[in-house]
Amino acid sequence: MRPTSLSRSRFFRTALFGAAALVAGLLVDTVPGRAAEPIRIGELNSYKSQPAFLDPYRKGMQLALDQVNAAGGVLGRPLELIARDDGGNPGDAVRAAEELVTREKVDLITGTFLSHVGLAVADYAKRRKVFFLAAEPLTDKLTWSDGNRYTFRLRPSTYMQVAMLLPAATAAKRKRWALVYPNYEYGQSAAETFKTLLKAAQPDVEIVAEQATPLGKIDAGAVTQAIADAKPDAVFNVLFGPDLARFVREANTRGALDGAFVVSLLSGEPEYLDPLKDETPAGWVVTGYPWYAIPTPEHKAFLDAYQAAYGDHPRLGSIVGYTTIKSIAAGIEKAGSTDTEKLVAAFSGLAVDGPFGPFTFRASDHQATLGAYVGTLGVKEGRGVMLDPVYVDGASVLPSDAETAKLRPAAD
Repeated sequence: MRPTSLSRSRFFRTALFGAAALVAGLLVDTVPGRAAEPIRIGELNSYKSQPAFLDPYRKGMQLALDQVNAAGGVLGRPLELIARDDGGNPGDAVRAAEELVTREKVDLITGTFLSHVGLAVADYAKRRKVFFLAAEPLTDKLTWSDGNRYTFRLRPSTYMQVAMLLPAATAAKRKRWALVYPNYEYGQSAAETFKTLLKAAQPDVEIVAEQATPLGKIDAGAVTQAIADAKPDAVFNVLFGPDLARFVREANTRGALDGAFVVSLLSGEPEYLDPLKDETPAGWVVTGYPWYAIPTPEHKAFLDAYQAAYGDHPRLGSIVGYTTIKSIAAGIEKAGSTDTEKLVAAFSGLAVDGPFGPFTFRASDHQATLGAYVGTLGVKEGRGVMLDPVYVDGASVLPSDAETAKLRPAAD
């Protein structure tokens, strides 16, 4: 029987629909990158309150993202960064993390600068079972007493950086020490670690003054005078940023530290050293980042790429931001997935190549063995520099796995 006009119409519509579906399927399969969903990295940090460190940090992250994506991404997928400001406040940080996880559907979270903020986000990661790479917070609690399965840390901790300075502190053979530090988790942690390690190495030392100052609100005149009145022959400083600049200027004006031997955390980092210019306190032994004096091929490649991208020299924040993204890319590649449990397994013992050379994330406490430079401050051509800087491998100043187990009770 011959088909009716209605049946012919149905036939042609069915054929046309099938052809259209086939073409659509072919287009999805053949358009480059169409099927590759990005890997979404949620990042939160104190951008407004700590711009000296975090503006370079953001640039370092972007440089690494550009390099990774130009090379084809990770697992054939591009990396996408979704950033939020945490306000420098633990409560705001947790709310930002929750927004990133629930609304933005990120695959993992990273970042934080201030130690008490990092601890709050680490606790959130533990409760929500979300992978968290803490980029900058330094408190020892993050990987030891308050450590958890889902949190890893990149930067050398307060313990590590204090231990890097300890040989110089003990070699000076000074007995009367004064301490000055910002009165929040990072400063408190650094001060306690320094006292513990120094007294173990030199039992006869005395702590003759302790100045714990409000973060960002130091009364530099009163603090330096109190230290001068205590007549110390050595000082351990943990101040950074504008607080450090005010402290140094008042100390210079009053001669408060004349004759005192000074060891100082972070003061060789360009973020905090550059603003001092010719006011830089010569002779301080510091941890930092002498970008102008690192001849290794790894660092030269990073330095050239950074200067080409931004027309400026890098800061420590640049190194941290860059290495954070490189670590995440390496971890996802090793895991073969963005699944949280697979990322945890992959980061335990993960080897990463960075601008300071290779390092690993320890399985025992999730701390990276990334190191720092130690040197003595001086002034050259009107600006502060680190003289004779030496790189200290983070692995050389960390406790053994057996000792770590005592510091990290039931972390997992």
